[in-house]
Amino acid sequence: MWVLWTRFLHECIAYQRGIDAELETLLSHRHELEKKLSGLQKSSEVLEIVKADSDQMLLSVSSTCDLADHVSGKVRELDLAQSRVQSTLTRIDAIVERGNCIDGVKQALESEDYEAAAKYVETFLNLDAKYSDSIVTASEGSRETATEQRKQLLESKQKLEGIIKKRISTAIEERDHSTILRFIKLFPALGLEEEGLQLYVSYLRKDISLRSRFEFEGLMEIAEQSMGRAAVQTQADFVGCLTNFFKDIVLAIEGNDEILRSLCGEDGIVYAIWELQEECDSRGSIILKKYMDYRRLARLASEINSQNDNLISVVGAQEGPDPRQIEIYLEEILSLTQLSEDYTQFMMTKMREVGSVDAQLSPRATNAFRSGAFSRSVKELTGFYIILEEFFMVENVRKAIKIDEFIPDGLTTSMVDDVFYVLQSCCRRATSTSSVQSVLAVLNGAINLLNNEFTEAFQRKTREPNLGSKLFLGGVGVSKTGSEIATALNNLDISSEYVLKLRHEIEDHCAEAFPAPADREKVKSCLSELAETSNAFKQVLNAGLEQLASSITPRLRPILDVVATISYELSEMQYAENEINDPWVQKLLHAVETNVTWLQPTMTTNNYDSFVHLIIDFIVKRLEVIMTQKRFNQLGGLQLDRDARTLVGHFSSMTQRTVRDKFARLTQMATILNLEKVSEILDYWGENSGPMTWRLTPAEVRRILSLRVDFKPESIAALKL
Repeated sequence: MWVLWTRFLHECIAYQRGIDAELETLLSHRHELEKKLSGLQKSSEVLEIVKADSDQMLLSVSSTCDLADHVSGKVRELDLAQSRVQSTLTRIDAIVERGNCIDGVKQALESEDYEAAAKYVETFLNLDAKYSDSIVTASEGSRETATEQRKQLLESKQKLEGIIKKRISTAIEERDHSTILRFIKLFPALGLEEEGLQLYVSYLRKDISLRSRFEFEGLMEIAEQSMGRAAVQTQADFVGCLTNFFKDIVLAIEGNDEILRSLCGEDGIVYAIWELQEECDSRGSIILKKYMDYRRLARLASEINSQNDNLISVVGAQEGPDPRQIEIYLEEILSLTQLSEDYTQFMMTKMREVGSVDAQLSPRATNAFRSGAFSRSVKELTGFYIILEEFFMVENVRKAIKIDEFIPDGLTTSMVDDVFYVLQSCCRRATSTSSVQSVLAVLNGAINLLNNEFTEAFQRKTREPNLGSKLFLGGVGVSKTGSEIATALNNLDISSEYVLKLRHEIEDHCAEAFPAPADREKVKSCLSELAETSNAFKQVLNAGLEQLASSITPRLRPILDVVATISYELSEMQYAENEINDPWVQKLLHAVETNVTWLQPTMTTNNYDSFVHLIIDFIVKRLEVIMTQKRFNQLGGLQLDRDARTLVGHFSSMTQRTVRDKFARLTQMATILNLEKVSEILDYWGENSGPMTWRLTPAEVRRILSLRVDFKPESIAALKL
């Protein structure tokens, strides 16, 4: 208990000492606080003075504020009075100006200054509209004066309108363009913008129609003369006629942009495009229909269709349309359709650029381009184009196949380049029409030709019975037979590449020609079949190469059979002797050189590489089987490794492709058979394999280890692979 009281005493003493220290600290600040309090006392006197000054200023400001309110009220009253005076003066000026306009228009009419008269009418109408409310609220006398002024002005306006319309009608009949422009510019001043627009666009349309009709009549005279002749005539220039017609329409829009905008703004441009498109529907359709009659396209299409219901399998009859003549027609049709598409795109772009306030006008004008009579004529012409293009393509492809011949110093026959030139030309032409239907039709035709007649022509030349005996007549390579077979295979190889090039080219052209994603997707879907065609050519090619390789391999088999009799349980003397006198590798390589390399100059690089790899596949598979049936010691494993390296080195020089992967299993077998002891395989297996990828399974590794005469079976079985 005594200890507890003692602890409490010490704590109290410590607490008291803390309080004493705090008091000492506070007392040390006493002098500073007293000094500040003294300063505050002096400041209070200054604050009293400031407060008195503030009260005085407040009284002064309040007085000024009251005075300002009074003055501002007076200013507002003066401003209102001034505004009323100004308004009155303005109305007086307007009344005076109205009177001046009436007098001015009369004088202008008498002096035939119609521009000034129109300006006076415009000024009067603007004043009348601006101050119509004041006339209503004016006195009765003022209202009567205003009414009388309006009556006089409207009479003058009516007289002016009559003069202008009469003068402009006469000018239109006389085709006096400068006079027409002079008077058409007066219509906006008279508030007749829409009537002026209709009148001026009607004049433009009539002018275009007259020029087009005159040129068309001259064209028809030439056409009628040439249609009676047997030879193909090109004097009747329908392309030039249509070009000039489109040029007249475009120049009418571009050259009159300012006057059309002055009449009805941007709606004036759209209205003019719409009206002139009606002329295009009329006159343009006539030009296209006459062209179709001139070239007798309907009869040609009927002749082609009558040969076979399937357009893609048109049979080239002895008496039928001349493809050379058809090509002339195709180029003409292409020019006509390109012109039409360029014209349509230009006019629709023009409409999009200017826009339209009238929500009904632009859709009507756009619809006129896509579903009008001219558009229907273009579609009809495109239909004939498709029939003629397919006929031209089929006939020329069949002709190329029929006249196929060897090209001196070439690796392919003439058929390949000729066929793909025709297909490329036809597909380019179809793309240039800007018609997705044309592109799809021609593409489908090209694909069917490649998959059927073109492929059959290849297969006829690659299906060669008794190829081995023909290739090595009398035991030596027959150059003629080898060249024929190699050329047929080259045709397939090059054609496979050409198909892909054709696909990419068409895809690029269509990406530019067809901005709509839906159209591009249709073409892309069709083009995917070209990739399948290329793969089909590769399959036929691979089959042909395999047939060629199978005719070579029997000449290599006897040497490989000798390998089965050679021992790989070698002494050091035998191993050294094999290094000097190789027992089989050089003989095999000599046989390969004799039976394979003579074909290299006649084959494409790709075909020759593939052919060599087929030979390698045969050799490697046969060697793997033979080696797994032998017994080895370590020197025998070294011999196999040396043999494999020699083969890899020689075949690497024969082909541009890597051959190491072909010999990977055989090389790995040699590596296993070189080991000092069984456990060394773990230094090359699993995580220790490094960059090497094992092609042998664990079971195969154990089997190959068992080929070593000095490896114990229990050690092999104990391996954990």
